[in-house]
Amino acid sequence: MLALVISPDSATGLKLAELDEPQQASNEALISVRATSLNRGELRLLAIRPNGWIPGQDIVGVVERAAADGSGPAVGARVVALVDQAGWAERVAVPTDRLAVLPDDVSFVSAATLPVAGTTALRTLRHGGDLAGQRVLITGASGAVGRFQIQIAREQGASVTAVSAARHADDLRGLGAERVVESIELAEGPFSLITESVGGESLAHAIERVAPGGTIVMFGSSSGELTPINFRQFVPGHEGARLQTFAYYTSGSGIGADIASLLALVAAGRLETRVALTVPWTGVAHALDALRQRSISGKAVLTISSAALPDGRERSNRTAPERVLST
Repeated sequence: MLALVISPDSATGLKLAELDEPQQASNEALISVRATSLNRGELRLLAIRPNGWIPGQDIVGVVERAAADGSGPAVGARVVALVDQAGWAERVAVPTDRLAVLPDDVSFVSAATLPVAGTTALRTLRHGGDLAGQRVLITGASGAVGRFQIQIAREQGASVTAVSAARHADDLRGLGAERVVESIELAEGPFSLITESVGGESLAHAIERVAPGGTIVMFGSSSGELTPINFRQFVPGHEGARLQTFAYYTSGSGIGADIASLLALVAAGRLETRVALTVPWTGVAHALDALRQRSISGKAVLTISSAALPDGRERSNRTAPERVLST
């Protein structure tokens, strides 16, 4: 099969290479991948992983071979999954508890935006408990996770304040934000839950705005800045508040069930996905540049074209077993 792998032979740092087929464990389904989306965290992984490593976490596709232990969907089912790596490939073996069946009225491209960003949004908000009637502050609100957080928090009855550039204000209000401010300093607290992905001074200002007993969930640091923290930032005025770190890969089991709940919201028209860029996976360099430059508002999705074989299996069209991608 073909996969995108890290390679020093290309200016993009990636190449399409022929690899062995994935080996399934008994609890894994073999997925023929139709699309995958890019996440900001993958930019860092591309810089630190070894040559030959296969990136990719968000995948959508069709079950080519069901799990041997009888768990999970049958052959031919359309599915969405979250994997830790190796998603940028023609086929991926996925534990069945990390995938969900895709409703007929949700497209592959739309669903590809959900696994990392959607489950991160859902699980960060859970740290706030019952959000009905609560005030929630979301930094980095125009990003993929932030957009999902706004909608899910609104769905759960929260009053949402979003921090974002002014050009996104109307869009974020349309998603459910009651207030949109250009900087966290303009957000009027206190807030029972703050989701913080910027770090640096933004995190320091978040502490100033958290309610007593409230929670700040840290799940990123887009500023790259450190935040000095001491006891006197919390007392007096923010007694009992806590800082909670979050990383999806340590956030517990039930990923497949959470993806299924997000898909149900999308199918019901209660959760909007935003696809800003769709390109074939041979155009991954363009998608990565857009992500690095923050030139798109929404997700970048790579499609993996394929052609049916006589036995019904799927194989991507290609002209050579290995190809260095152009910039």
